[in-house]
Amino acid sequence: MRRRRLLTNLFDISLLALICFFVGALASMTGIGGGVLMVPILTLIFNLPTHKAVGTSLSVIVFTSIASTFAYYRQKRIDYKIGLVMSSATIPGSLLGAYLTTLINERELGIIFALFLIFVALRMVLNLNTGLRWGHALGSLGSLRRKIVDADGEVFEYSVSLPLGFSVGFLGGMSSGFLGIGGGSIMVPILHIVMNLPIHVTVATSMFIMIFSSIFGTAQHLAYGNVMFEYTIPMALGVIFGAQLGAHVAKRVSGKSLKRLFAVVLILVGVRLLSKFIM
Repeated sequence: MRRRRLLTNLFDISLLALICFFVGALASMTGIGGGVLMVPILTLIFNLPTHKAVGTSLSVIVFTSIASTFAYYRQKRIDYKIGLVMSSATIPGSLLGAYLTTLINERELGIIFALFLIFVALRMVLNLNTGLRWGHALGSLGSLRRKIVDADGEVFEYSVSLPLGFSVGFLGGMSSGFLGIGGGSIMVPILHIVMNLPIHVTVATSMFIMIFSSIFGTAQHLAYGNVMFEYTIPMALGVIFGAQLGAHVAKRVSGKSLKRLFAVVLILVGVRLLSKFIM
């Protein structure tokens, strides 16, 4: 049986906060919410059971998403209309996802999480066109033309399908509650590849949507006893400050570089996590 590492000294607390500072920066830059990194950190370094790592990670993402959304609000890159449509579906999705964690054991949940990370990363690297054709095929169903002008005057124009956005929101919410990832890991590639949102608008809008999915998912995990507040507080402090740095850096990084960074990190973490639960 693994012994859970307790946060009993200043070094452990400081180490966790420092790690989460960089996690928050990377999460804000890529729109992933940080859960794809925080869950492995809690299981691999601090030996938390996967279920508690998922619940605790999701509680931290509440703070990450709010801090990042504030930064992107100032940059004026959030598509609030699309975000609210998708958020209306993330709430029931996140509640369902949290419930699903009670039906499987820790090893199964860990393997599913690792495979999910690798799949998302490969999808981003290969940039498959299947989803893109799917998005165009559904474009006639509630298609909406959008135009975003950010704080620097850069113009983003695109078309999206509202029914497709609602469906994606539900799936993102379910993955949030089930995997403790905030939903960004599935929403970023789908918003960008399937729904054709520009990558910078995708990242900003994904963070806005995560506010809703993470709050309701955390409430459900709290009811199941999966949230460890002794970890939540130092992790939240780290990601809040890191998220501000990440949003600032993302503004100056090309969309292609963001996607590469996103994919490389997910592959490395996914392979390491998979080896832990299979071997």
